[in-house]
Amino acid sequence: MLKIKGADRIGEVAIGTNYGITQFTKSMLFDEKMGGTIHMALGASIPESGGLNKSAIHWDIVKDMKKEGEIYADNQLFYKNGKFLIK
Repeated sequence: MLKIKGADRIGEVAIGTNYGITQFTKSMLFDEKMGGTIHMALGASIPESGGLNKSAIHWDIVKDMKKEGEIYADNQLFYKNGKFLIK
């Protein structure tokens, strides 16, 4: 896969915020938006959002963060167990 030009770059990273989606649907367009998840894509980025990476692939990967998931920025915990801590 990494022999495909641009496939070795991250094309997208996001945090799912739609808590109305309560279980995985096997449809990436819904699953990547489910509240309590994060997702990233390897390969092509989305030009409409300012992405510049071009590739023949865009491979989405979703991670459920509801059990022991944590995200830090500048050593500050801001997301834990699928919820934002910012008030």
